Amino acid sequence: MRKIVLFLLLFLPVVSAFAQQNDDALAAQFFQSGEYEKAAVIYQKLFSQTKNPAYYDPLFTSLLNLKRYEEAEQLVRRQMKSSPQNYIYSIDMGRVLQDRGEKTQATTLYNQLLSNLPNTEAAIRDLATAFYRADAYDYSIKTFVQGRKHLGNENAFGFDLIGLYRFRKDKVMLIQEYLLLLETTPEALTQAQNVLANVFEDAADYELLESALIRRLQKDPQNIAYSELLTWQFIQQKDFDMALRQTLALDRRLKEEGERVLALSRIFTTNKAFAQAIEALNYLIAKGGDSRYYIPAKIDLLNVKSQMLTSGNFNHEELLQLEKDYLFLLDEFGRNSGTAFAVRQLASLQAFYLRQPADAAGILENLLQVPGLPPSTVGPAKLELGDIYILTGEVWEAALIYGQVEKQFANEPAGQEAKFKNARLSYFQGDFMWAKAQLDVLKASTSQLYANDALNLRLLISDNLQNETDTAALRIYSRADMLIFKNQPENALRTLDSIDKQFLSNSLADDILMAKAKIFVKQNDLNAAISQLQKIVKDYSFDLWADDAMFILAEVYETRLNDTEKAKGLYQKIITDFPGSLYVIEARKRFRSLRGDKIG
Repeated sequence: MRKIVLFLLLFLPVVSAFAQQNDDALAAQFFQSGEYEKAAVIYQKLFSQTKNPAYYDPLFTSLLNLKRYEEAEQLVRRQMKSSPQNYIYSIDMGRVLQDRGEKTQATTLYNQLLSNLPNTEAAIRDLATAFYRADAYDYSIKTFVQGRKHLGNENAFGFDLIGLYRFRKDKVMLIQEYLLLLETTPEALTQAQNVLANVFEDAADYELLESALIRRLQKDPQNIAYSELLTWQFIQQKDFDMALRQTLALDRRLKEEGERVLALSRIFTTNKAFAQAIEALNYLIAKGGDSRYYIPAKIDLLNVKSQMLTSGNFNHEELLQLEKDYLFLLDEFGRNSGTAFAVRQLASLQAFYLRQPADAAGILENLLQVPGLPPSTVGPAKLELGDIYILTGEVWEAALIYGQVEKQFANEPAGQEAKFKNARLSYFQGDFMWAKAQLDVLKASTSQLYANDALNLRLLISDNLQNETDTAALRIYSRADMLIFKNQPENALRTLDSIDKQFLSNSLADDILMAKAKIFVKQNDLNAAISQLQKIVKDYSFDLWADDAMFILAEVYETRLNDTEKAKGLYQKIITDFPGSLYVIEARKRFRSLRGDKIG
């Protein structure tokens, strides 16, 4: 008999715990599915048996949802009696009053809690949290604000208030709170930029920030975080002149070496704000040859001028001056592995813009003789030399050097690019079957960097080998493509226009539009480019060039026309409408950047 009693004493608690677990799971299931009547019955039982506070909240919420206010009030009063210091129950009483329609009484109760604030930061935060939990967000904010005064510390609860203002999208107070935080915690600057960029919706929001910052800087001109945030605001608004002015002033005031000026110049270059980039770099160069950023600024200045002069309509005299600048740099620092970039850029300038391909080939051939060149320089230099051989008509030399790079850099980006360029060379020469065979091999192993170009060229060839007319039209199109490659845009446009005249019915309509669009973008004829791209997006939305056209269009609006809203919309459309596109990753990155997110 004793053994039976002992067994029961040991076994019954296990059975009870198991039953409680089942009830707990069943009650949670009812609660989550909105079956509050059933949930309330089980939670009432569990709470009565265990007094576990974990069951109080779902029981109370169930009773409120069922409008069983008297039961809810009785439950709360019992808890208030047993735990008079717990603010949750007082606020829950307010919730009962408010839901029952007694809003005045609820407000009175809440105000009483505010007028009797506790004396510690932790207790004040508990009260504010209890208000937040009851969806009384205004009272949560009031608790923190009054808590500051109560404690005599205006910096207390900064992050708590930032979270609440962000949740409420109270932009004015969010700005003020961040400025107050940055007064003592400058390391919060990056967080401030990310949060504000996500909350701000238009130019008016940034103007609010600018006004608030200027007022703060008048009182505290030495605060670097304020100055940096103001510069960031100017950049977001594409007000590059003011961003530069602000940064130069800060560099002078702090007697810095120019690091922030160099970083800003590169932001300008990315945004094609070439005039401001040049001014920033000239400022660094003027610091003298002993300056830490003298050489990087010299290098960047040539890069900016090269981009500026070769990305749109250019003046021949300006190109000649740029050539002299490159030669001056090479004379100053010598021709070696450290200045190989300048040799390569000079060769590109001479070959494609100054019509001096033989001179360009010569300086690249000399560069490749320099001892100790790193592979990262050798591969690109050889590929550029192969391109220039095409300009000089030495196509066999071009094919040979592409082949060398392909073998020397097998399974590396340079090797993949060499494969593609050899296939493209066959395409230029009208040997479509051989080009297609090379591209078929290439598509299985190509790197992401050249996958889109390889795929597009392969599809272009495949789609236009179906009949003699299309193949003949493709032959003319490939000649136009080679003229584009050689930077002979006017000849290329005439050749493209001749296709429709010779072949009234051909399958190259969207390809011709895309080729023209790329020419117009390079010539900076943006209206003409947009017209071509919009036709592709509208009339050929399911064809080869649709995602390319949309990406280029977005890029034009972003970098040339400074229309960030249109650019964001197009990047978003690429992400949603072309999930398989190779542009999706870059489109997402640019969308987030335009939205103001901190990338990388």
